[in-house]
Amino acid sequence: MASNKEKETTSTITKKDINKMALRSIFMQTSMNYERMQSAGWLLAMLPVLKKIYKDDKGGLSSAMQDNLEFINTNNTVAPLLMGLLTSLEENHEKRSTIKGLRIALFGPLAGIGDAIFWFTVLPIVAGITASFAKQGSILGPLIFFLVYVGIFFSRIGFARLGYYTGSKAITKIRDNSSMISKAASILGVTVIGGLIATYVNINVLSKIKVAAGHTISIQTQFLDKIFPNILALGYTFLLYWLLKKKNVSPVVLILITFVLAIGLSWLGVL
Repeated sequence: MASNKEKETTSTITKKDINKMALRSIFMQTSMNYERMQSAGWLLAMLPVLKKIYKDDKGGLSSAMQDNLEFINTNNTVAPLLMGLLTSLEENHEKRSTIKGLRIALFGPLAGIGDAIFWFTVLPIVAGITASFAKQGSILGPLIFFLVYVGIFFSRIGFARLGYYTGSKAITKIRDNSSMISKAASILGVTVIGGLIATYVNINVLSKIKVAAGHTISIQTQFLDKIFPNILALGYTFLLYWLLKKKNVSPVVLILITFVLAIGLSWLGVL
């Protein structure tokens, strides 16, 4: 595999072309349909580099466009990685069957990697932390979230370059690093979620126990909070998790149950 500098001197594709392709990938969702999913937006991103590679070869360009119009559904942020890889293969005039096969084989795994890292880990954790800042009236909340989101957006340029300059080796690198990133992020996520339970889930028992004439004990402040602060919030959260994970109860049903319990117990004066 040629180095970056060697490839830049011998290639018709420049860094500017790769950057342009990466930025045009934001349109992948614009013509989403159930027949081919993101294919039209995908081709829109790839078209400038394909035209530059094939120039006056209308037959080669037509074949490349047809292949890139086939079904694809992957993560938008890491999609430029596969675009860069395929651009490298197109430029080396690999067999159409090879290019087409790699595209079909890799968009699924990349979707899993990208969704796991960005949609299910990084953004939820950042949103939880910054929401706490925003709730306290700090401008850092929306500002940090915005900066992280912008950083994720522009990371597609790095992914495109990685795919183009390292070719098929990029997939292995991303897969190896993603396991480490996911593990570290999962540990951080568990810590943050634990803090969010205590912050956002509030269950206070208003009922009091009469122990003697004229003397009562508050179940919440004088009993539960002394033993384990926020134990009701923690217990209810774990109950919902158990119902969701083990009993396959619909999240919508759990939300409705929570609403009914909150309204009913408040009306009865328990909460």
